[in-house]
Amino acid sequence: MERLRTWQLFAICVGVWGTTWHAITYQLAGFPAELGVAVRFALAGAGALVVARWRGDRLAFSVADHGALALQGTFLYGLAYVSVYQAERFVPSGLVAVGYSASPLVSGIGAALLFGAPFGRRFATGGLCGIGGVALIFWPEIERHDSAGDARLGAVFTAVAVLLSAIGSLVASRNRTRGMPLLPAIAYGMLYGALAAAVVGVVLGDGRALALPSAASWWISLVYLAFAGSVLAFACFLTLQDRVGVGRAGTVGVMTPLLALVVSLFFEGFRPTALTVAGAVLAGGGNALMLRPARSGRRGATEAAPEAG
Repeated sequence: MERLRTWQLFAICVGVWGTTWHAITYQLAGFPAELGVAVRFALAGAGALVVARWRGDRLAFSVADHGALALQGTFLYGLAYVSVYQAERFVPSGLVAVGYSASPLVSGIGAALLFGAPFGRRFATGGLCGIGGVALIFWPEIERHDSAGDARLGAVFTAVAVLLSAIGSLVASRNRTRGMPLLPAIAYGMLYGALAAAVVGVVLGDGRALALPSAASWWISLVYLAFAGSVLAFACFLTLQDRVGVGRAGTVGVMTPLLALVVSLFFEGFRPTALTVAGAVLAGGGNALMLRPARSGRRGATEAAPEAG
């Protein structure tokens, strides 16, 4: 990764994470979403551990640390992504991606209330702009599908995913303050998240024997989500973050949902309205405002890598 130029690292992160949201749609046919999440993050966590070992990161943690990592992974990957997969059953993946971008605001509020973290006016303004943008994007879809209620269900599952992800992000932030290296924490968190999703799948299942899908699209998207969307993109992001700093690297989180919307436009038959465009601009601007580093150089309590789809 060190041999790649800065713009190449940025392009890989945005290109991969901006398309993983659409890749999820291929995981929804013929297999329970919960177990699909479990398989994905089991593979991703194992791959991330391999990369962490190659980077020379510390992999040994205490029992208490593993308990904290299990809590992080259960919310941030397991339960949150089960909700993401369910949301994409009802609305285009790009809308879910933009809705998910509200996570930093919710995490910031939680960090301010629980940890006394700074919660500046600019962050609050950016978060409110992001929420307003998300509302503008979802509103036309809700009006279109009001009789079936599909868009409403998609919006509810997206909101649940944002809340669960914010809880996981707060735990992840606390883990970082305890000195846990980022990539190994992500790797173990994914493995614990896979276990949590599998438990949900078993609890909600009907007891019948499950056969893995035979469709090539399911397997290709699984490999893409697990290895490109998690291992490759996170390795590139961490390299980018080390090279240019947290604030500048955070712009990846601004471009990713906008690319996801474009992908939905071309591959999912999504037809944006003027409100959709206005909402995308407002949400993107709000995210940029939230992710812009403070002049003092202080880092917020919820500093983390952007969320992949």
